[in-house]
Amino acid sequence: MDDLTPRLLVDLLRDHIVPDKSLGQHFLLDTKIISRSIEICSEEGFPINSKSKVLEIGPGPGSLTLYLLRNEAYVFGIEIDEEAILHLDRVFGDANGQLEIISGDALRLNWPLGLTHIVANLPYQISSPVLDKIQQYHFKNPLNVIVLLVQDEFAERMSMEHYGSLSPLGLSLWLDFDVKLDKKVPGGAFSPAPRVNSRIVSLVPVDRSQENGEISRKMFKIITQHCFSSRRKKIRTLLSQVPRRISRIKGWHKSRWKAAVEELLLNPPDTFSNEWFENRPDMLEPEEWAIIANRISSFNE
Repeated sequence: MDDLTPRLLVDLLRDHIVPDKSLGQHFLLDTKIISRSIEICSEEGFPINSKSKVLEIGPGPGSLTLYLLRNEAYVFGIEIDEEAILHLDRVFGDANGQLEIISGDALRLNWPLGLTHIVANLPYQISSPVLDKIQQYHFKNPLNVIVLLVQDEFAERMSMEHYGSLSPLGLSLWLDFDVKLDKKVPGGAFSPAPRVNSRIVSLVPVDRSQENGEISRKMFKIITQHCFSSRRKKIRTLLSQVPRRISRIKGWHKSRWKAAVEELLLNPPDTFSNEWFENRPDMLEPEEWAIIANRISSFNE
């Protein structure tokens, strides 16, 4: 592996394939960006080393894979493209027992147990469902840190750092992670170059229950998705409408929802302003959405 470089790996794969837009195949060339993904793990206190079990989603030519292996990690790579799988086998083999390539769709396969890290350059079109799967995995099998390369605009929705960027996606991630934006990556760092910028994002696990108590996760997600689907409306109006998916929560139905919302509006949480329900969804803090979800969830008819 000493003679391999990201550009060589990309060129070797492109000798055999034409990048498939439907698979989001934009292959990373920039060694500084690849190195930065590895560095972030160390900065968060969980360096990638011989004790690490790392999942890479869509390794493609193996540019990132190469750096993970050089840091002595055990790497699981899930790859859907058969030509890419053949390429990875040609250039790496099993990397002296450090590499396992899994053929298939990362959204449908069961991920290996015992992972410590997820590091990946995600295809843009599957970024959202992959994040949902990461949360499901982390809930049962806690991860140390996740570092992803995603579309820049999507990264801002994940982090909610900018005014007006509050979203169901970011709020869902907030339940489990501190989301941190890192380097912006121009299209020229890839082959072929995408038309948009990308961004490195890290997800660092956090226990929200220490500050907010145990949060009703299902209710939290249903309420935030329901309210942000019409984010220009006021919260009172939104809560007066019954979420379409409320019946997915055992014991919940239209009349119970309406009674719970009526009680919440008449007796708001002590920390809320008197006119909180006149706000629009993106004017509340994540902690306030957690309070609303817990108050409604705990209502008994």
